[in-house]
Amino acid sequence: MRQAAALAARGRGATAPNPCVGALLVRGGEVLARGWHRRCGGPHAEPECLADARSRGVDPAGCTLYVTLEPCNHQGRTPPCTRAILEAGIREVVAGMADPNPVAGGGAEFLRANGVAVRMGVEQALCRDLVADFLVWQRTDRPYVYLKLASTLDGRIATRTGHSRWISGPESRAAVHALRARCQAVIVGGGTLRADDPRLTVRLPGDVPAPGPQPLAVVVTSALPGPDDFALTRERPQETIFWTGEAQAATGQAEALRARGCRVWALPPAPGPRQGLDLGRGLARLREQCAAWYVLCEGGGSLALSFLHAGLMDEFRLFVAPKILADGQARPLMDGLAPQVMDQALAMRWSAARPSGEDVLLIYRPREDG
Repeated sequence: MRQAAALAARGRGATAPNPCVGALLVRGGEVLARGWHRRCGGPHAEPECLADARSRGVDPAGCTLYVTLEPCNHQGRTPPCTRAILEAGIREVVAGMADPNPVAGGGAEFLRANGVAVRMGVEQALCRDLVADFLVWQRTDRPYVYLKLASTLDGRIATRTGHSRWISGPESRAAVHALRARCQAVIVGGGTLRADDPRLTVRLPGDVPAPGPQPLAVVVTSALPGPDDFALTRERPQETIFWTGEAQAATGQAEALRARGCRVWALPPAPGPRQGLDLGRGLARLREQCAAWYVLCEGGGSLALSFLHAGLMDEFRLFVAPKILADGQARPLMDGLAPQVMDQALAMRWSAARPSGEDVLLIYRPREDG
């Protein structure tokens, strides 16, 4: 199942808004064929795996099919995978998790009714993380949100003067650009805009062209800039969106940005006692109007905390560099809450860790208990 999960991950992004899925045919402990869902509208992992078996002269009958997600049981853009399994003569299926889509679900029950042994829930946590994006799309009206920050070992994202280039190493920066390439929008706060004047484009090593359109640049700010103040408004205004308050969106400055080609979206205040804007409303609009399935919030720390506090983080990627500032006035990773006891801390679930050059990439997800 872990091998099937690694295959599934190859399709991450290209399959949206469908889940990424991997499949293996196994006999006697030997993997004989492989497949994964490569793109939205293309064959699912199971037919891909069966096609690979045919190309290798492997008879699927007598094999066990390992698949990260319960085989679908409905006719969509592609035929039901359950039918393909039965026609191939497969008599045993091992699935990582049940399909959360009520339209496509029921595959295990159908297969069992037709004499196929089905085992569910193998490496379920791993397989669930694979389709975390799909679960967000099924259960909410917003995109899947990556949150990315880079910090020193002592949890600082900039010196006391605001200098932050570069905390992380070149390998980590390349990884961030690869992540940008998967996303339809990159979100920063007004402080990051003013401090860094970023372009928020995908720039891959070796000047390799971006694999698709550049992501939209989204700036969350209560202080709108002038139309000539920053690279975003000068160089890519049609790809730039400002999220601001309702009063600011009605000002002459907002109209000047719109005249330049930027979009200025008025967001209502955040619900409840929180200060700031209703970020969830902005995310839903990105998905509805811009077909944004993945977005990347690159901070800074204040905006990152707002996403976390609002429950709008799906995958937190923290690059930790082997550097120490040891300055109490250097800018912290996040700041703005005042918990009195540890039980009041914002808690996350560790998901993965791996080296990134001299840095370490830590990946966290929301706790399953909310």
